[in-house]
Amino acid sequence: MASVEPVPGGEFAGLVAVVTGGASGIGLATARFLAARGAQVACLDRNPPEVPAPLLGVTADVTDDAAVRAAIETVVARLGGIDILVNNAGIGAVGTVEENTDEQWHEVLDVNVVGIARVSRAALPHLRRSRHAAIVNTASICSHTGLPQRVLYSASKGAVQALTLAMAADHVTEGIRVCCVNPGTADTPWVRRLLAAVDDPDAQLATLQSRQPNGRLVSADEVAAAIGYLASPLAGATTGTVLAVDGGSHAVRLPPPADIRR
Repeated sequence: MASVEPVPGGEFAGLVAVVTGGASGIGLATARFLAARGAQVACLDRNPPEVPAPLLGVTADVTDDAAVRAAIETVVARLGGIDILVNNAGIGAVGTVEENTDEQWHEVLDVNVVGIARVSRAALPHLRRSRHAAIVNTASICSHTGLPQRVLYSASKGAVQALTLAMAADHVTEGIRVCCVNPGTADTPWVRRLLAAVDDPDAQLATLQSRQPNGRLVSADEVAAAIGYLASPLAGATTGTVLAVDGGSHAVRLPPPADIRR
């Protein structure tokens, strides 16, 4: 029977993690979380010079298979292997089904869905050699909740959730756990750029906050902690899990303000 015991130096001591999109936002917060608990962490990103020490920045575009494979081999050569893969790289899109062009559909799906496939298949030979192999994908509240003006982004993240469950089924007998997190609206550079582009950023921020029952945006650090839990060897019996980090948006319904309890 497997046991859960404290690990000197942190639960990730001696493990190597790869985080895609690791130069900012949720990716950087996750890389820092893992490193603070003992992992050696490589951040794959198109702009890795932004990654602070002790993180290892490796240039990679997840839409380029050759670049992904080269980046994975660089990580293995520098850090000795791969135990954890966090597929976090992604891009957003705003619009209804009428408004996004074919080019936008191809771009978003290539990054958000096929990008996960590229990085995962390059990392799998190395993950198979690990005693604590785990893959965690970043999906979204959009994976299971319809939000306005997010049809393309929602389609891509719904695919990520389905991909996660299928990967979990494929690799569980190899000892590789696969899970995903579904963040609500998070306070990230991408969301701040969206806010800056509207006529009334404060009003739009209030709208985003109000649609989450806890009344605020999710922080990147909160998502990172959830990813850390799913990736941790201490969660060795957890696979095929979809963990919502959304302030209660998926499961909690508050009464309307005019509802008076007697």
